[in-house]
Amino acid sequence: MNAPQLGRGLVRHRRLRPREHAFVYASYFLWLPMRALRRAPAPALNRNGRHAWRHLLSFHDADHGAGGTDSLAWAEALLSAEGIADADGEIWLQTYPRVLGHVFKPVSFWFCERSDGSLAAVIVEVNNTFGERHCYLLRGPALAWGREQQAAKVFHVSPFCRVEGRYRFRFMRARDRVVARVDHDDAQGPLLHTSLAGQLQPLTAASARAAFFAMPALTLMVVARIHWQALKLAFKRLPFLSKPQPPERFVTR
Repeated sequence: MNAPQLGRGLVRHRRLRPREHAFVYASYFLWLPMRALRRAPAPALNRNGRHAWRHLLSFHDADHGAGGTDSLAWAEALLSAEGIADADGEIWLQTYPRVLGHVFKPVSFWFCERSDGSLAAVIVEVNNTFGERHCYLLRGPALAWGREQQAAKVFHVSPFCRVEGRYRFRFMRARDRVVARVDHDDAQGPLLHTSLAGQLQPLTAASARAAFFAMPALTLMVVARIHWQALKLAFKRLPFLSKPQPPERFVTR
């Protein structure tokens, strides 16, 4: 049976213009088989507990989708509304955990598989620091592990990037290693290269403790690093752009 995994690896970010800017950070994330967890909860996954601050790592459904108590039901309803009927295999969710009850998830990925393990759809769930959320739905016959997919950028994330151009997505999975790559192109060509990669291992009480004590302030570090890198870009005199209104539709196809 599919079991929850813990990924430990690196976040990479590189800006190409108008000033070069790059960083690499260690990180970790959850890789959750949501349908398997519906059938049989995993003892090592602290899920939807009342006192999340008592747990080193935990997962809350309300941190995803429409904020309800069953995020998998939300994802399945989205697939159904889009006419995606062949996502009859596992649905894997790659996401940051809550750490001592606190969380900020810049991006999460829902990998919706067919029964043969191929990809029927991917839901890319993006949160910005203004408390807004938006989803990009990737689908179609060209969707596959390792194959590039594209979507128009419609959601504000950084005050140093305009809401224009397109995202190029590529997802790779080989044995126990996964990579999610998201690049941003504007009218002049490639602008940003980003990726989150990690080596998977079973999620156990021991592996959760090891990840936590290697980086006990993951959530605070994610938020602090976002603002620190923004300050560096400001020092490099990149134009600061005001935040536009979020898109009317919650899902971009």
